[in-house]
Amino acid sequence: MSTENEEWREDSKSENTDAGRDGNRSFNREGGYSRPSYNREGGDRPYRPRFNSNSEDRPQRSYGDRPQRPSYNREGGDRPYRPRYNNDNRSQGFSRPIRRTGDYDPNAKYSKKKQIEYKEQFVDPNEPIRLNKFLANAGVCSRREADEFITAGVVSVNGEVVTELGTKIKRADVVKFHDETVSIERKVYVLLNKPKDCVTTSDDPQARLTVMDLVKGACAERIYPVGRLDRNTTGVLLLTNDGDLASKLTHPKYLKKKIYHVYLDKNLTKADMDQIAAGIQLEDGEIHADAISYSDEVKRDQVGIEIHSGKNRIVRRIFESLGYKVVKLDRVFFAGLTKKGLRRGEWRYLTEQEVNFLRMGSFE
Repeated sequence: MSTENEEWREDSKSENTDAGRDGNRSFNREGGYSRPSYNREGGDRPYRPRFNSNSEDRPQRSYGDRPQRPSYNREGGDRPYRPRYNNDNRSQGFSRPIRRTGDYDPNAKYSKKKQIEYKEQFVDPNEPIRLNKFLANAGVCSRREADEFITAGVVSVNGEVVTELGTKIKRADVVKFHDETVSIERKVYVLLNKPKDCVTTSDDPQARLTVMDLVKGACAERIYPVGRLDRNTTGVLLLTNDGDLASKLTHPKYLKKKIYHVYLDKNLTKADMDQIAAGIQLEDGEIHADAISYSDEVKRDQVGIEIHSGKNRIVRRIFESLGYKVVKLDRVFFAGLTKKGLRRGEWRYLTEQEVNFLRMGSFE
């Protein structure tokens, strides 16, 4: 029996080999069809030489011989060599942002001309303008101070001294202040993220740090803060020499929106929050918040409050009247402007679009 099995195996092996050479399918030992094999001399499809063959009559190729994109070295090539890494061995395309140092200037990459020149809109060169306003727009002084200089006889128009208040002139007139010709300055708009321990004034008798000290390198024109923030109040503050815009942003009738982030010494109760929204009677009249909500739902000692009133220390007085102490106060929104992208003490110029929105009153 064993002899017959061995002969059967030999016969099957021989048949399978012959069938493979003829290009026919053959049975494997499990009874299925095996994939046809093709020899090097013939078969249904041509022989394809393998890589790394050592035979002399076949082309010798290696994986390294496969076509590759052309490489360009530093000495030549169709295009110049472009290094992938900078001198610090960091990838230019995927490096993490570098931390900004204390002397970082967010406006350094722009030319000064583009920073502070804005297009004049809705200005008729033939429209009369008050003399005190002309002097204020020229950066000489404020309107109130201009009235004092006019009555003192140190201002002349087209060679004649003018002492009458309310006098109107044309922009093309020649105006002199102390015998020096003055002209209306180009408008400048600077947004500052005011830090703590900094006073909002042009000059401080106590020689404390002022907002003017922080923006002294912004321009040669005389700019001044629009509105005031307490010494310990931080956040959005606009400085400009555009007197008309400053008046619109600070006058009570225009009701420009302000949003503050308030940090209290204890949690604010829901009852007190509702009372602030409904209205609180203070010594100078009733005041209510346009909107108020918790900034931290867990601690509830931080709230955001939206208000339009420009009364002095109004936010602090609201909470103090209910027995709370304001630990920290940060203005995060003013007339459509935010401090986004500015660290404490940093400033930037307003964009053309922001200026246009402010001029047209598009911001709340």
